[in-house]
Amino acid sequence: MSWLDGRERGAFLCLAYGLLGISSTAAALADASSAGAPWPLLRWLAGPLPAWLAETAGPGWATTSGLAPWWPAVAPAAAVWVAPIGWLHPRRDTRRALVVGHFLVLIALAAALAAASPAFIVFASIGYPLASALLPARLIMAGVTLTAIVIVTAQAGPGARGALLTVIAGVALPLVLAGWYVSGEHDKRRRLVERLRAAMAENASLNARLLAQARRAGMLDERHRVAGEIHDTVAQDLVALIGQLNAADRTSQAESRRHLDQAAELARRSLSEARRSVRALRPEPLETSRLPDAITDLAESWSRSAGVDLTVEITGTPVALAAPIEDTLFRVAQEALANVAKHARAARTGLTLSYTDETVLLDIRDDGAGFAPQKPTDGFGLDGMRQRVRAVGGTLHLESTPGQGTAVAAAIPAIPAEDDRP
Repeated sequence: MSWLDGRERGAFLCLAYGLLGISSTAAALADASSAGAPWPLLRWLAGPLPAWLAETAGPGWATTSGLAPWWPAVAPAAAVWVAPIGWLHPRRDTRRALVVGHFLVLIALAAALAAASPAFIVFASIGYPLASALLPARLIMAGVTLTAIVIVTAQAGPGARGALLTVIAGVALPLVLAGWYVSGEHDKRRRLVERLRAAMAENASLNARLLAQARRAGMLDERHRVAGEIHDTVAQDLVALIGQLNAADRTSQAESRRHLDQAAELARRSLSEARRSVRALRPEPLETSRLPDAITDLAESWSRSAGVDLTVEITGTPVALAAPIEDTLFRVAQEALANVAKHARAARTGLTLSYTDETVLLDIRDDGAGFAPQKPTDGFGLDGMRQRVRAVGGTLHLESTPGQGTAVAAAIPAIPAEDDRP
């Protein structure tokens, strides 16, 4: 229970006992005055109470005021019944039936006291704040209406109470129904707000998880990109560099000089490509040439270095494609030719780049040793090519049979470069 809740229940207890004390004192003074109190001070304290009570309660009170008052027997019961308010207030949401029953008995006691002495109309008014503080939202209006009925009935004369109750019922019933409806709508809105808050909290949690997953996916993509770039550039050039150095050891001095010059060129190119990969730049040949020219230059350089005949064919009408597509086609050609040099032991190789209206096709074929594609390998090359092609919406097919060569075919949507779009 919070500090504020403790102060609130204390305030209701003080208010209830205060009103009960005021009503009891007023009733005692009125009874003493009407009975002819022997002490002047008591008559002075009573003052105009008998006249006020007679005016408030109507002519019926004058006929009953001379009887022995019976409210002193009910007032202590009301005082005892008020005491649990401090215990019930913090439990009003968990013990609703008990709270409603307590409120009804309290109003019944207030009605009985008001019937015995109109002075207890003051005590009966405790029903107004308690209805708002204790009752469920849908019963607040009913509690307020019931309190009003008790107070108004206590002030009416015996002859007018029947008609008065009829009028009150005609007004009170619509008020109770209206209060029930309004409270029901309020509960609906409250539940809707709670669900909305829960949905917002869940959405915030989901967004946090999505951001974390996107961050991890971005890190994995970047690692894959760097790994692919290193494999396609630095690793391939290092393999070729080692081959040139080995060839230099097995040849004459003049031939050795040529191999060493090629090795130096490969080392410089490897360093340049490594720097470009770190900065996520395009392959250097595509910075200055169109894709068909860049692939043709790549093929000629590879043929000289590998010592394998290579036929290059460009079909269709070449168009400038989006940078990621041209980069992918260039890297696939580079990787496929590197695999031919390392593994195929081929005598002839063919490369075809075909442009169609919707697709650009790249085919690399060799007459080398071939292999079994279904057999798992430890290399990065084939998987790297597949992932590159898939990343730009294309497909890659591989056909190979041991002893009968290999064919690699990539098909990628022909998305034009930004400057060439209509």
